[in-house]
Amino acid sequence: MKRKLRILAFAILVLACGIWAITGANPGWTKTITPIKKLDEVTGIEGIEYEKRFSPGVDCLALALFGSVILTALSFACSKPKQNQNTKK
Repeated sequence: MKRKLRILAFAILVLACGIWAITGANPGWTKTITPIKKLDEVTGIEGIEYEKRFSPGVDCLALALFGSVILTALSFACSKPKQNQNTKK
């Protein structure tokens, strides 16, 4: 059980870091809309439009780290299985 919890904690941390890096490695807070600069074809003025896109930030990494620490702490709290002491001497 200890080993499974530690593997799960490590997998959560690696997966969260991987998803964060793949989606753009946003160093700020999590965003649900992203500003995109667009050039108006007629006037030539640059404007900002918003696109709905989930971009996880460092708060998601912190949550994954916290979850991994909790699972690792739980793995240390698990006791070793007791050995059968019904053997005769």
